[in-house]
Order: sequence, then C-alpha cells, then structure tokens
Amino acid sequence: MRFNDAFKTALRNVEHSKMRSFLTILGIVIGVASVIILMSVGQSAQDYILNQVKGVGSNLIFIIPGGTGGSKFSAPASERGIVIKTLVAGDVTALEREPTITAVAPIVNGQATVAYGNNDTSVPYEGVTSEFFPMRNFGVSSGRMFNQSDIDSSNRVVILGSTVAKTLFSGVTPVGKFVRVQNIPLQVVGVLTDEGVGPGGIDQNNMVLVPVTVAQNQLLGINYYNYILVQANSSYDISFVTSRVKTVLRQTHHITDPVKDDFTVETQADILSILGNITSVMTIFLTAIASISLIVGGIGIMNIMLVSVVERTREIGLRKAVGATTADILRQFLIEATLLTLLGGIMGIILGGLVTFGAYLVIARLLNVAWTFALPLGAVMLGAGVSILVGLVFGFYPARQAAKKSPIEALHYE
Repeated sequence: MRFNDAFKTALRNVEHSKMRSFLTILGIVIGVASVIILMSVGQSAQDYILNQVKGVGSNLIFIIPGGTGGSKFSAPASERGIVIKTLVAGDVTALEREPTITAVAPIVNGQATVAYGNNDTSVPYEGVTSEFFPMRNFGVSSGRMFNQSDIDSSNRVVILGSTVAKTLFSGVTPVGKFVRVQNIPLQVVGVLTDEGVGPGGIDQNNMVLVPVTVAQNQLLGINYYNYILVQANSSYDISFVTSRVKTVLRQTHHITDPVKDDFTVETQADILSILGNITSVMTIFLTAIASISLIVGGIGIMNIMLVSVVERTREIGLRKAVGATTADILRQFLIEATLLTLLGGIMGIILGGLVTFGAYLVIARLLNVAWTFALPLGAVMLGAGVSILVGLVFGFYPARQAAKKSPIEALHYE
C-alpha cells in the first residue's frame, strides 16, 4: 500500500468518527496549548523584566555593601537583610575623582508613612542626590528635580511618585503643598513621570524621593549609604570601569585580598544575566509540568487505538487476505495515530496562541502594563514536533498489535 493511500484511509477513519476522534485528541490539544501558553507567557515575562532593567539607565554599575567571599553564587549580606555600614562619604569622594566614571549617586532607602490632610499611605522612599535623576532617566511631570543646594542645605523637600500623588492629592495640585513623612513636614517640589517597575520589583510610581542628606540625618539617623550608583564613562569598556571601581574601593577600605571585599559590584549585564537565567529555568520547569498532560493524552490515544484495532479485526484480516503485508497494516495504523495527534497539535497551537493573545490584551490594555505579545517559533515547532512524536510512540503498540494478527483468525473474529 502506497503512503498516500494509507493516508487517505486514515483520514477517512478519522472523519468517520468525528466525536470520538475529537475526544481522543482532547488531551493532546490541552497539553500542546498548555506548553504554548507557558512558553509564550514565560518569554513575555522575561522580555518585560529585562526591559525594566534596561530602562534603569545606561552604563550603570551598582555598588552594594557586603562581600560574597569571592563566590559567584553567594548574595551580599545586605541583600539578606543584614545591615552593612561599609559604604560612606569617603567612597563617594574617591569614586568622583576616578576619570573612568561620569557620575556617582549615593542612595539610602527606607519605608515611611506619607500623609497629607486626612489621606496617608505607607510607601518606600529613597534619599538621592541631583545626579540620580539623569542616571536613572527619571523625569518630572510637574515641578522640578532636586538641585545641589537641596542636598547641601538638607532642604526639607520631596518628590512624589505619580501613584502617591494621586492617592494623597485627589484633584489637587501637589507642587508647593506640604506632606508629612514620618511626621516631618516636607514641601512637594515635583511629581515623577510614570516610571514603572524598577530594580528589585519596586513600583517606582508608588515611592517618594527626598534629598539623601535629609534621609540620612532626619529620617534614618545614619551616616552610611545603602548602595551607590555609578555611571561609567562611555569612552571606557564597562568591565574595565568595574575593575577600577573595585580598585578604588579596596584602596579606601584598605583591602589587599579581593576575597575579603566588604562590597559587591554588579553591572546591568550581571543583573540581566541572573534574571534571564531565573526566568528561563522557571519557564522550562513549568513547561515540563505542562508536558505531563501530553503523556496523559498519548496514553488516551493508545487506548482508543487498541479499541479501534479490536473493532477493525475483520477489516485487518480482509486486507491481509487480499495482499496487504504486515508492514502495510503497521504503516496504516501508525499514520492514523500520528494524524490524530498532529490534528490535536495544530488545534493546541491555535488555542494556545489565542489564549496568549487574550492574556496580552488583558495585561497590556486593561492593566496598562508594558507587556509584549510573544509566540516563540520554538514553542510552535515544539508543539507540532511533540504531537507527532506522541503519535508515533503511543501509536506503535496498537499498530504492531494490528499488524501481528493472523488473517485467518481475523476473518473468523466476531
């Protein structure tokens, strides 16, 4: 029997029992759709997270207090909630003298209740310098940014995130008004533009900025920084600037052994690599879980095909009696099983694509999140390939059982 004849026969058998065929491949449809959805959403989530990090600024280097002991797999103690006081004003002064560095912005942060009239909200705040705004690509929708006089004179001023401004000042212009931050009156001099989500998953619209000196002396009572942001000179390679930053800090901290560093230096590339690895592993893990339904669907197809072999025993005997070989019978049933799973795979790809697009519309349009629609070609190819493989693997046993039947016994089967 030629391949095209076997294919036409398999197609007729599928069309003959449309409902049973659909129920047979339902597990494959759900399994492939699940894989497509998870891979697509995972890719969109990865793109979203990485774009947020890229949007922080260009050529940025983050200096975090606490060392890792030279291990690439350890996090600085400060990231585990331990207070480290190793970054101080002397470090900033030394870094500002380094020619490979364009700008330096020391930062402190905390959590506080911000109130205006009868309205209040608990939000994170950051104490920053005037250099912070161009480094982080921050802008104001109204008012102004901090200037050096605000920092040097510890002026009691504050800039509100857009969400905070809406929460506290419903229908009222915030600029010029006074809010209480930890019961300290600060004058609003500006409102940030929509800044989205920043490093660490912080909603930058739901935060406030104060001069770093105000945050240190009046809100926190400290003389150190939580981290320092450095912008590399574009004339130098970022890896070279990173090495210079480490050299400068080792000199100011009197460190001779790099393993004993009491600081950690990270670049945007480091952060992107870590986040990319995390999201990729999560996507693979979730896709592997979703793939279990493909195995369940394959078992269902094998069971139905075994039932079909029994129902068509006389047909098998008749085909063998008129000259069909064992290979012809094996090929026919394998084609039928593969056709079923391929149809299921195509339906699963379409369903997965529609659900992914629906999720994109909800997240991007209704929730107003900078979400991108992603339907990776690899996910489509994987869905089609796996469905065919499932048909071959789980269709082989029923096809072999059919091919082994004796034509005489098959013709006498009732």
